[in-house]
Amino acid sequence: MRNANLEVKILQSGDDVGRYVANLIVTGLKLARNENRDFVLGCPSGRTPRSTLKALTELLTEQQIDISNLVVVMMDDYVQEISTGRFANVPIDAHFSCRKWAIVELRDALNSGLPVDRQIKAENVRCPEGTAPAEFEKWIDELGGIDLFILASGASDGHVAFNGPGEPRSSLTRIVTLAEKTRVDNLSTFPDFNGIDEVPRYGASVGIATIADKSRSAVMILLGSGKKEAYSRITQATKYDPNWPATIIAECPNALVLADQAAAS
Repeated sequence: MRNANLEVKILQSGDDVGRYVANLIVTGLKLARNENRDFVLGCPSGRTPRSTLKALTELLTEQQIDISNLVVVMMDDYVQEISTGRFANVPIDAHFSCRKWAIVELRDALNSGLPVDRQIKAENVRCPEGTAPAEFEKWIDELGGIDLFILASGASDGHVAFNGPGEPRSSLTRIVTLAEKTRVDNLSTFPDFNGIDEVPRYGASVGIATIADKSRSAVMILLGSGKKEAYSRITQATKYDPNWPATIIAECPNALVLADQAAAS
């Protein structure tokens, strides 16, 4: 049975979902500008936000919206162990680098139709740092939290960011060991991987508490028939279930689940 306290909208297609979320972002951006403050957006990398970024780029270009007050908090990045217990982000030119994704697919795309003085600043798009993940959490606190957090769910294990099954509700930004099913899911997220052995075993990731306790609103996007189980588990959740971490959306303020027909059928 669906959780009646969790707002759920089912739209026809992924493009429809993308346009809906893009309009939420534009509304938030304009409100923040009227209040003379930044608009802080939390965002995953990969497949889920692509329809949103496409629609948002079109809106920004069409309306010539000033996004110099946009700050983007990326959820995670792959890291590699450089010595025992010490980690660093994977090279930015790696095909699976979330920092690279944030530059090419987010920052450069959103800026593409805008004059320089209306573009998002390079320093306003950041991923967690493997060398100092706690500093990323501190930065979020200094921003005053996140206005809108876009969330995605792993298809096979419900991971959110790199938080796999069993993650405690209290977790903050840290280095995590990726669950095996999460690594398998990421073969589709970054299709240039030739096999599971190439997928990194570690990541720097925001935590469950980061998502739920430091955002003012959140939207979970579920697209495609591969997300049917995610849709069922998430829409039935009344609180965080560590067996399916994406259920944290049930504890987020002003939470919305947006699914296309394929995911909700």
